[in-house]
Amino acid sequence: MSLITTLISWFLFFYGVGFPVLLIVSVVRLKGFMEITRYESGTGFMYRVNPVTKVLLGLAVMGVASTTVWWIGALLTLAISLVYLTLRDGVRKLVYLSVVLVSSLISSMWSVAPYVTPSILELAFPHQNLVTVWTWPSYFEVMGYQPNLTLQALMYGLQIGFRVTAVLASALILVLTTTTSDIFRMFTKLRAPLSLTFSLLVGVRTVPRIFELLDSSVKMQFIRGLGRGKPRIVYPFLLLYSAILALVPTMVYLLRGAKTMAISADTRGFRASPRRTEIVELGFRKEDYVIFGVVVGLILLAIVANLLGFGRSVPYLGV
Repeated sequence: MSLITTLISWFLFFYGVGFPVLLIVSVVRLKGFMEITRYESGTGFMYRVNPVTKVLLGLAVMGVASTTVWWIGALLTLAISLVYLTLRDGVRKLVYLSVVLVSSLISSMWSVAPYVTPSILELAFPHQNLVTVWTWPSYFEVMGYQPNLTLQALMYGLQIGFRVTAVLASALILVLTTTTSDIFRMFTKLRAPLSLTFSLLVGVRTVPRIFELLDSSVKMQFIRGLGRGKPRIVYPFLLLYSAILALVPTMVYLLRGAKTMAISADTRGFRASPRRTEIVELGFRKEDYVIFGVVVGLILLAIVANLLGFGRSVPYLGV
């Protein structure tokens, strides 16, 4: 085994693990993550849709993407991504989303491709000869790698990734266009337990707060001189390093905030009664009926696709 083969193999290994992270850190950054994980007021179409309808749309997208051929999931990803243009600062959000989706595709592909067995690939790609792209060193089999990385394995992983991206894009729309109060009202209307609803809302509010605290801590490290005089090419690695160092202060601030939130919930008598009364009632508008029509269309699409042979098998019948 040559040294070059070993170096390329380890480069490919770290590429699948580290490149998606570096892509997000260097392009989206923490500020971008904050923008696509928290609510911002707007007047577009999706802002006027009932949260229950948005959840129903997300479930329909997940069902269609998981039961049909891969390119339907890819088309759904494209269609949902274009909806981001109707949001506040839609172009910037679309750019951030695109980078996140590309990173998700790479992660999904490399989490599957090196491990999928030839027997599965023969079922997924019948009547096709497996094309070897790279041969791993023998000791890579300890990590569960197959001896050969094939073109069909990469395509297999990429196809699975398109199922993830469609669901991810539709889920973020709910977060971006719905206030936490409306989410709470939605779960109350669905008779969800208050404890479960409260836990979900804490998560919705905490995720953007995490990125905000990480962003502040990272900036403070650079202000103190981290990376001074270093070439720009190492800047993404410095960002990743500073983000790791920022985990401890971020956790400290979050724990302090959790204590304050618990005191606030107690002083307001949260869960003193098993039922809640609402001043604002969530109703359905014409925008909701448009989405209902889209949901029905997606269900019909899944049925027709499976009847025509475009359903998933293991998980797909070729390309």
